[in-house]
Amino acid sequence: MAHLNLDPGKIRHCRELARKISAPVESLIDSHTTIAIERATLRLLGVDGAVSQANQVVPEVNVIIQDLQKSGGLEHGILRWFVNGMIQTKMTATELATQVAKRKIKLRDLPQAPLEEVRAKAHELCRDAVERLVEAREQRDALRADLNDPFDPTGRNGPLLYVIVATGNIYEDVIQAQAAAQAGADAIAVIRSTAQSLLDYVPHGATTEGFGGTYATQENFRIMRQALDEEGRKLGRYIRLTNYCSGLCMPEIAALGAMERLDFLLNDAMYGILFRDINLKRTLIDQHFSRRIIALSRIVIHTGEDNYLTTADAIENGHQVLASQFINERFALHAHMTEDLMGLGHAQEMDPAHPNVFLLEIARAQMTRDIFPSSPIKFMPPTRHKCGDIFYSHLMDAMFNFVGVLTGQTIQLLGMATEAMHTPLLQDRWMSIKNAKYIFNGAKDLGREITYKRDGMIEKWAEKVLDETVAHLEMIHHKGLFRAIEERAFAEVSRREDGGKGHDGVMLRAPDYLNPFFELL
Repeated sequence: MAHLNLDPGKIRHCRELARKISAPVESLIDSHTTIAIERATLRLLGVDGAVSQANQVVPEVNVIIQDLQKSGGLEHGILRWFVNGMIQTKMTATELATQVAKRKIKLRDLPQAPLEEVRAKAHELCRDAVERLVEAREQRDALRADLNDPFDPTGRNGPLLYVIVATGNIYEDVIQAQAAAQAGADAIAVIRSTAQSLLDYVPHGATTEGFGGTYATQENFRIMRQALDEEGRKLGRYIRLTNYCSGLCMPEIAALGAMERLDFLLNDAMYGILFRDINLKRTLIDQHFSRRIIALSRIVIHTGEDNYLTTADAIENGHQVLASQFINERFALHAHMTEDLMGLGHAQEMDPAHPNVFLLEIARAQMTRDIFPSSPIKFMPPTRHKCGDIFYSHLMDAMFNFVGVLTGQTIQLLGMATEAMHTPLLQDRWMSIKNAKYIFNGAKDLGREITYKRDGMIEKWAEKVLDETVAHLEMIHHKGLFRAIEERAFAEVSRREDGGKGHDGVMLRAPDYLNPFFELL
């Protein structure tokens, strides 16, 4: 593929700055837990039931964690009390969870077994849970192998055709997803119901009503996974499944996605901080635990830097995207993720009326590909400057597809001609897939046939963005990540360290905090 002549010293400097920026946050992560991490811990043990409270269906994990938090002791870890309960009652995890959630048993009132006995039992339970995650991963990977899956994180095989479904009804989503696969889609993203990221619980069971999307639940994951596997066998190719692992239930959704063999998860704390006003500490701590699960299950994350350009000007603020990508990469490495699992995100959102905008978009796309050569880059379509002109929108998407194949992007979310008008209909998605297939095939090897002019407009623009990224990261390092975010370092949005939703769900771990998953994942 063609490459830009970028200064490797500047790139190394960016990574070193990202390491220094993340270091104090990593210390915070390693010394704290959250209610979402503790709920995810129970889910990994197999606790997946729900109880009825005030005419609402509430997950058992929420009742158990809320009650323990109120009575005190959660800073020691839920396993300190729950595993002791299993020892004392001789119940399984699911049996005990049901009794505790119905408030027939109070964990803090039970006699205490010796701590070493509790630790040994907790380690055994967590080891079994990890083995179940590995089995799910191997089952998924075996199907990929049977269907000769061609996925290459470096983009050498061309971008995956990635489309969304968002009816609100999981069963209707299945019909739309199967139709998209038949039309040529390689990956299906089930858009999550509007503002689910702000729910501090995971809805239970299959759902048929959502707003702008479908609720992310374990049963919905299972239904769509089964449907795509069946469709993939019919078509003779593997179809990937994507959902959203952000918000106040990030660790839980990571656990459920791993259990149900998802391939991609949108997983980025910065998105929740900036665009959902979730507390900085809460979401960064949650992100780490979720990524430990994701790393074990070898799920590819998608990060949300593309969203910055919907609130900040894409021409002037491209360096914010690159700076965030370096920081996201660093946090992923801290969670033991490998580069081939880091689907770093960016977008084609510059004003189409800007002179030579096409060259500038190529510059940023190629720059991203060159700086992160081993990562499965996720390229997002133009949305900000679209309106009701479906013909112009379709042309914008065609140019976006051309940039994607030229620069070797890995995962291409296809734009829709009816963007900003309505949730895509079957024919909208079919038209977008046809557009992309034509361009991806017709220009398949163009990137191997060209070179970029030394010191030309494309190369100079990429170097400009890289220089601005160095300066931006130096500023963040000087101020610290939390203060920099408060002073609008990303997307022109300000968030406070002690503000936002979910702050009351963050706890300093006690010296005897118990959770073997941190060791075993």
